[in-house]
Amino acid sequence: MRAITRIPTTEMEVTSIRLERTLKEQLKTLAGNQGYQALIRDVLWKYVQHQSNDYRPQFSRSDIRASMEAIAQQEEQCVLTGKLIRPREPMLLGLTISGEMVPISLGSMAG
Repeated sequence: MRAITRIPTTEMEVTSIRLERTLKEQLKTLAGNQGYQALIRDVLWKYVQHQSNDYRPQFSRSDIRASMEAIAQQEEQCVLTGKLIRPREPMLLGLTISGEMVPISLGSMAG
């Protein structure tokens, strides 16, 4: 996954977006000292990265909170080792600390 490059706000383009008042208040609450506009930028960058073809999440074993057995329905890539998981191959689905379900190759959690 590409790192998000931080640039000064003076170098950013101004964009207007209309948000429901309750959404804006929720964002402010979630953002805390970070500021809700910075939070919105982070969310948008993560969305863009996730939708791009080169998105490859990077996790360590300590990021995985639980796992369950699964069978790959399509080609996947293990988020811990990068190993290719082929369709119909046994694998694990790992639940990350951020609540994502990610593909894990068998044996990569051992150690």
